[in-house]
Amino acid sequence: MGSTEAADMLALIAAAPELATPDDTESFLDAMPVAELASMWGALQRLSRRDQTGAAWSAILYFDHLPHKRPDRAFDLALEVLRSESDKPTVMQLNDKFMLSLLYAHGAAVAGRIETEAKQNAGLRWLLGGIHFGPDEPFKRRIEAIADSRGWRADDLARRTPKHPLECEAMSVAQLARAWIDQHSKSERDRDDNFFVMMDYERDLREEDPDKAIDLIVEILKIETNPVMLSLLAAGPLEDVISMETIDRIEREASVNKRFHDLLGGVWYYRAPDELRARLDALAGWNRW
Repeated sequence: MGSTEAADMLALIAAAPELATPDDTESFLDAMPVAELASMWGALQRLSRRDQTGAAWSAILYFDHLPHKRPDRAFDLALEVLRSESDKPTVMQLNDKFMLSLLYAHGAAVAGRIETEAKQNAGLRWLLGGIHFGPDEPFKRRIEAIADSRGWRADDLARRTPKHPLECEAMSVAQLARAWIDQHSKSERDRDDNFFVMMDYERDLREEDPDKAIDLIVEILKIETNPVMLSLLAAGPLEDVISMETIDRIEREASVNKRFHDLLGGVWYYRAPDELRARLDALAGWNRW
């Protein structure tokens, strides 16, 4: 699918009043021809986190539920994506969640059709190479017998290997802030191993140097204004770093930094100890998102 077609599909997603509620979305998309549905699915894979609207989320949830609710249509969609989508990283997004959900939810009903189709469909055999089962799970041997695991692994390695690996330990806080925004803005399709390097580094900071973790949050706030990204920042790094050991620093920062204070409104802390919850209530209890 070309960039113009993708843009048209995203415009449809943003403008469609039928995507206002999950039920409306299901009715609207169930009536869409599979070819158009595949185009919409491909457009959603290209959508960055910062550009995901409420309508886009409704469409994403529809595709998440499709393998469970309508297995034949879900498999038709997968075949159409394999046929019409030329961008390999986009096609790869059919795994793990979509095809794996289909097999878990309706394996007995669709396994035979998958086997029949795979005999003449090299793309499907390649796609099946990316489905990972536990050792005793149903259909494991049947899928392994037809899957092109070697071809999938080669392409998956190429997709995951970054051209410029992050070296977080050597980066300044300002550089880390830009890297955090870049990695967390990406769609799942565009993530490589740098995303997981950043997540691991965030965890290490939280456990070993929480003050620097807060420094990073403050630095991100200097350059990021997108509401979706701020929600990720609040519900992720900020929420995770708050503790009795850091609350003094949190209070000091909130007293002099309005954006930091406002960001606390996106933190969920209802399971925090009583003293910590009371101090957070005093800071942000009236300003919940």
